[in-house]
Amino acid sequence: MKPIPGWLTPLCLVILLLPGAAMAQSIKGAVKDSAGHAVPFASVNLRSDVQDAVVAFTTTDTGGTYVLRPPAGAVPGILTVEVRCIGYKEQTRRLTALPAVIDFTLAVSVSELESVVVRNKRPILRTSGDTMSYKVADFSSAQDRVIGDVIKRLPGISVASDGTISYNNKPISGVYISGDNLLDDRYTIATNSIPHSIVAQIQVIDNHQPIKVLQNKVASNDVALNLDLKNTGKLHLLGQETVGAGLPGNYDVNLNVMAFKNGYKAINYLKGNNTGEDLQRELVSHNADDEQQRIGNDPPATLLSLGTVNDPALARQRYLFDRSGMLNANNLVHLKNDWQLRLNAWYLRDRQQQDYSQQATTFLPGDTIRYLETQHNRSDPRLLHTQFTLNLNREKNYVNEVLLLDDRQATNYSHLNTNGSQVDQTFSDNSRSFSNEWTWIHAVRSNNILQAYSYVSRLSEPEYRTIGPAYQPALFNHGNAYAQLIQKVDIPTWFANNYFSFKMPGDSWTTSFNAGLSIQSQGLTSHLSVLQTDKTLTPQSDSSVNNLSWVRRKYYAGITFDLPGEKLKGSLSLPLTLQQVNYSDPGYALQKELTRFYFNPQMFGKFQTGLEDFLTFQYSYRNKSGSITDLFQGSILRDYRTLYANNADLTLRQDHHAAVGYNHRKALRLFFFSINFLFDRLGANNIASSVITNNLIQHIVLPYPNKTTSWMASGFISKYSFPLQTTFSSTLQWQAARSVEIQNGALLPFLATTISLVLGAETKLNDQLGFSYQATGTQTDSRSPSVASVDRLDQLLQQMRVYYNPTADLQFNLSGEYYLTIRKGNAGLKYFFADAWIKYHVRKWRVDWQLTTTNVFNIKTYNALYLTANTLTASRYTLPGRIILLKLMFNL
Repeated sequence: MKPIPGWLTPLCLVILLLPGAAMAQSIKGAVKDSAGHAVPFASVNLRSDVQDAVVAFTTTDTGGTYVLRPPAGAVPGILTVEVRCIGYKEQTRRLTALPAVIDFTLAVSVSELESVVVRNKRPILRTSGDTMSYKVADFSSAQDRVIGDVIKRLPGISVASDGTISYNNKPISGVYISGDNLLDDRYTIATNSIPHSIVAQIQVIDNHQPIKVLQNKVASNDVALNLDLKNTGKLHLLGQETVGAGLPGNYDVNLNVMAFKNGYKAINYLKGNNTGEDLQRELVSHNADDEQQRIGNDPPATLLSLGTVNDPALARQRYLFDRSGMLNANNLVHLKNDWQLRLNAWYLRDRQQQDYSQQATTFLPGDTIRYLETQHNRSDPRLLHTQFTLNLNREKNYVNEVLLLDDRQATNYSHLNTNGSQVDQTFSDNSRSFSNEWTWIHAVRSNNILQAYSYVSRLSEPEYRTIGPAYQPALFNHGNAYAQLIQKVDIPTWFANNYFSFKMPGDSWTTSFNAGLSIQSQGLTSHLSVLQTDKTLTPQSDSSVNNLSWVRRKYYAGITFDLPGEKLKGSLSLPLTLQQVNYSDPGYALQKELTRFYFNPQMFGKFQTGLEDFLTFQYSYRNKSGSITDLFQGSILRDYRTLYANNADLTLRQDHHAAVGYNHRKALRLFFFSINFLFDRLGANNIASSVITNNLIQHIVLPYPNKTTSWMASGFISKYSFPLQTTFSSTLQWQAARSVEIQNGALLPFLATTISLVLGAETKLNDQLGFSYQATGTQTDSRSPSVASVDRLDQLLQQMRVYYNPTADLQFNLSGEYYLTIRKGNAGLKYFFADAWIKYHVRKWRVDWQLTTTNVFNIKTYNALYLTANTLTASRYTLPGRIILLKLMFNL
């Protein structure tokens, strides 16, 4: 290597010293917060007072230190070092010398970003995981009063006439209020009471698992709604009050008080009317069948009735004569440590009347039998219900204690003319019951889950009916005149179900083991007696008394696999049951014991085919046994022309049930679509046989194999059109069922099919004008190769509504319903009903006056046709006619 020339040595020294000189003129330091922690990525600026500009800048590193190099010729006295960082107050220091070391300690500062308002009148849906949210303001109108008015017009959601809410054609499991379960599945109380103005969003929760211990461990296919309330709705008591009176002698009262605070929620109200509004509709348990299956109990149904009258295919308020009143209290309190206490109670009294006449025609091979009857009925129900619920729902613990008390009493009267016979009936039906259900679920340290369950109930329902005077003496009293025919029935029932479960959550699925025992103990006593003219009471016959006892025990155990995955979720249940049934009736030398071993597998699955698409599939095989009501051998007169008895062993059924469906949605485009297919085959070891005469129908169960098969296909579509501001919807359903009956000794196979199509449109042109339309077409067909007559009914219902709000204080509403029923060879039945109201808001008093007219054209009678198997029924009903009401409405 050659040595450096001598003349280069001084130059090299200058070059080497220049960086050091530059570094010597630098400013360095550290930036920390008030707690002594480093503040990374803070801006450090060197500002000149003369130029009023930044002349050098840098940022702190991850350790909060910085090095700032001033420009050449910088004069320290006119320079300032400033430090800025989001979340901290700005800080400055005067530069007095170079080089310099300046450290900064920043104080925390909370700064609000300037608000940005995005205006978009197009309705949108917000999705987050399994939750989809509708903004209420996007779908409400000025005429809406309660949240149920808004729910009816949401895309993807439909509401049935009984208040059942479905999302994409699947019934929901319940409605929550700001996350709280105030009403279980009796959610019509909420949808008919809560003001829509206090609800911010209506949230649809798919795959809803309400028990926190089981979330992400036990799969759920339920869909629930949550009403997300505004803060203004949580601050004070609420109430929407209505007092109305009108002609002819009508009244309507609705006084309510509601609270929706974080620690206390309540819906309490007093209602009364005689305008046809059936208050019992608000008390409907929309998932009663699922609840009964979950508990494992099958309480006996009411056996007796006044007759075979059908409810007309009309909105209930059009035909119901009532005088009702109800006090309803629903209160939920949050206690300490996540406990909740809830009370749901109501008392209802009503008086309902019905006037109708009907002709029932039964087509038999070589014969036709007709019943012509006119009936005036009156019912006086009195219902008392009380439910106490204590609940704890934590991530590691769940406790639910439910105590139910029910007292249902009803006295019913009927003045009847059947095939020329004039008789009076009185029917008393008094039901008293209680039940207690306790559930405990606990997650242990190993992440396994323990569960214990206990349910016990008691039911008594004595039924008492009288018919007279001298109804069909040739049939019931050897041709002799008598005073009354008396039928008594009672089936007191005890039921208990207890089980224990052990769940082991894994990385992919949860395995559950369970074992339990259920016991049902019943007694069926009945007497069909004749009150003679001399006031003596005699049995109608030797075979008109029952004294049947029944005990059924089920010992069961099983294993269940739950797959709570993101792409695929489902469950497979493999239960084994040992069932023992003992029943006896000394009066018929009946003493039997039956032991059966059952395997009842069930499965469901849900496969996510896309971000907003999924397939569902279900299968179950269930062995079902009959109940005590399938075994009584003494005759029971269930209504004035139907006599029942049995001559077969206990009914045993095997039910295959399979279903598959596809669900699709595009939340951004407000588009929903679903299609479902269902198959069910039910086999039994007996068949019903009927002997039909001009005076009486006698039913008896015979020991011959029987099978019923049914199919169903349904499709649902809902789309919101942004240009038209309209929600379009359609539902198509096809059902078919094959069954076999024995009538007058002939074996009659039947094929019954029903096709229904629903088309609807709901538009909100602007805040002043809106329109809705729905058309429902139904075709019912029933045929048998053994019966010459084949009948088909075609029915069409069109419902229309127009509202107009010319000013903020004045509203008009006009609605109508058109009913059309066609039977081949007969003139069509046509009816048009119209309703109208006008409402005016008095700002000074903060009240609304509403004048309402229902049944504007004063239609007083309605004719209807019904088709079941080989029986065609033509009915004629008396309607209340026009009702005019003036209502005063105000808010608390």
